[in-house]
Amino acid sequence: MVMKNIYKDAEHPFAKYVRILGKGKTGSRSLTFEEARDAFRMILDGETLDVQTGAFLMLLRVKEESPEELAGFVAATRDWIPSPDIAVDLDWSSYAGKRKHYPWFLLAALILAQNGYRVFMHGASGHTVNRLYTENVLPSLGFPVCQHWIQAQLQLQQYQFAYLPLRVLCPPLDDLIQLRNVMGVRSPVHTLSRLINPLNARCTLQAIFHPAYRESHQHAASLLGYANSMVIKGEGGEFERNPDGRCLIKGICDGALYEDEWPMLFEARHDPEEELDLEHFLAVWRGDRAHEYGEMAVIGTLAMALQGLQVTSDQEEALRRARELWNNRDPGRKPIRGEEQMSLF
Repeated sequence: MVMKNIYKDAEHPFAKYVRILGKGKTGSRSLTFEEARDAFRMILDGETLDVQTGAFLMLLRVKEESPEELAGFVAATRDWIPSPDIAVDLDWSSYAGKRKHYPWFLLAALILAQNGYRVFMHGASGHTVNRLYTENVLPSLGFPVCQHWIQAQLQLQQYQFAYLPLRVLCPPLDDLIQLRNVMGVRSPVHTLSRLINPLNARCTLQAIFHPAYRESHQHAASLLGYANSMVIKGEGGEFERNPDGRCLIKGICDGALYEDEWPMLFEARHDPEEELDLEHFLAVWRGDRAHEYGEMAVIGTLAMALQGLQVTSDQEEALRRARELWNNRDPGRKPIRGEEQMSLF
């Protein structure tokens, strides 16, 4: 099918941004922060043609987006989102889904919420086949997937935890992320979504799958003015510590960039799950079944989150407190209200 060209006599306003990225090895360059912000605003506002959007995203995919571009895209997205004024402690992005292991990070998030820390989680599902996504699991843990901001606000007020899908948070961005199976590869949308932090949480938790993206996430978060942030190569691409390996954090603490490595928690690697049976997952949460790998994945993830929340900067102390939280969890109880926060810390 030949697309009708209605721009024969005048250049489309977005063409300049495709040209900046696509003029070849010697003529192309990265976008500045402001150029990236304006370009992505045009995409979110529906001012671009589909062919322009596809070309733009794939040129960025080949080049790999710079921290300035990434920050500009996120800034445009934050401008677009009508976020309410809700105070939260952790912004926890969940966009990868799990394939080899259970989503143990969800238990870590709920334990933090049980202890009075407000956790706002956002993510997307269905964009990659054969993955178990957060919104497929939360209902079995007793939490609905929020369908609008008012529901998320009420759930945060009552239970200290809420999950809002990207299709509600920013529908145009969700449309782009769902192109994964059309394009055959991920695009910068999968990267920038993790950095949105729409409620300006005091700490953001992000995970990447490819190690090279740790630094770009860290620097983009700094450019966006995030005072506290943690980026890891999480298990399956989710913010979850793999206890079988070392974990490098590229973080920000009170505005200062830092790097910290956590040692492996097991010497021998564990086999992946043969299948992801949610009944088994829930049995571990209830304490009816033991799971060596899973329990340490929860504890290790909790420990890192406690460091991000500045409960302690000492790894061993963070692990000790995380184990105590895991052992004292109440799987039959919804998270407590903020005024009832435990005096453990």
